[in-house]
Parts: sequence; C-alpha cells; structure tokens
Amino acid sequence: MITGRRPYKQEARAASTQRTREALLDAADQELYADRWRQASLDSLARKAGVTKQTLLRHFGSKDGLLLQALGRGAIDVFNQRFDPPSADIGGAVENLLDHYHAWGERSLRIGAWQRGPTTLAKLSQLARQAHYNWVEHAFGQWLEPLEEQTRRRRRAALIALCDVNTWWLLSHDLELSRAEMQATLTDGIERLLESSLD
Repeated sequence: MITGRRPYKQEARAASTQRTREALLDAADQELYADRWRQASLDSLARKAGVTKQTLLRHFGSKDGLLLQALGRGAIDVFNQRFDPPSADIGGAVENLLDHYHAWGERSLRIGAWQRGPTTLAKLSQLARQAHYNWVEHAFGQWLEPLEEQTRRRRRAALIALCDVNTWWLLSHDLELSRAEMQATLTDGIERLLESSLD
C-alpha cells in the first residue's frame, strides 16, 4: 500500500515544485515589465510569489538566475507563437502578428527600450529585434528571395518597419483602429509592397 502511493506523492511534489517555479517566474515578469526590476529585492520577489527568499534561492540560485529563467520562458513562448503559422500566407502572417502584439505588444515596447539598459536586458533587446527580422524572412521570404539584391534589401527593410511593434502601437493606440481595420491596413500595405512578386 505504501509503495503504491509513492509515485502519487512524487507526482504531487513535482506539481507543487512546478507551481512554485511558475509563481516566481510570474513575479519576476511583473516586476520586469513594470520597470521595477532594479528596485525589486529577493524578499519582495519571494513575497509576491507567496514563498520565502530561501525557496527562491533554492530554485534559481540568485536574482540574476531568476531573471534569466523568466526571460528564457518568455522567449520560448514568443518563438513558438510567432513562427507557428506557415510561411507564404500574407493574411495568416498579419493575423499572427496582431495576435502576438495583442498579448505582447506593450511588453515588446519595453523590451525595445532596454537597448541602453543593463547588459542582460540589452542583449535580450538585441535578440528580440533579430527574431523580428527572422520572422519577416520566415513570413515573406518566398516573395523576397527572387528579387534583385538592392530591391530585396529595401523591401525587407520596409516589411520590418511595417510589421514593427511601434507601427502596431501607432495604428491601435494613436489612430485607434479596430482589429479588423489594422488587419486590412497591414495586409494592404504588405501586398502593395510585394505586388510585383505576387504575380
């Protein structure tokens, strides 16, 4: 009887450990994206997660260790979402982009502002920009590839700007376009940009 219950106890312990880790990572995210990371202490992060400082250190070793794990978790989530749809589908690419900015737009703006921040955050900002460039290649590479090099470089740059988080912010907040209006605006702009390659 005791032996039979041991796997259940191990599973329950593992689930509890995972919940604790997720709570600490969530606390790190909250402080990070509210621009309070430098002021946050190990004690305050632990309290926010409902655990002790010793528990935080047991799981992550240090404040920097928690930060790196939180950033890594977010990066995986973003990568899986951004690169999920098939390439060579303009409508699908725009829909994917708007889904991403709906969930991550404000955080993406903060990440962009970290270019001149602490080394770890500046590195993340650089990686995020590169991931966006890679996504443009993934989504529109079929139309860019056949172009002459100079034309290809210009259109790639235009696509990067058109699909940038700051463009989304301008359309959604400054101009107050609806989701459908943003979808139509971006799709129209991308199709016009690539029209010579769509034939």
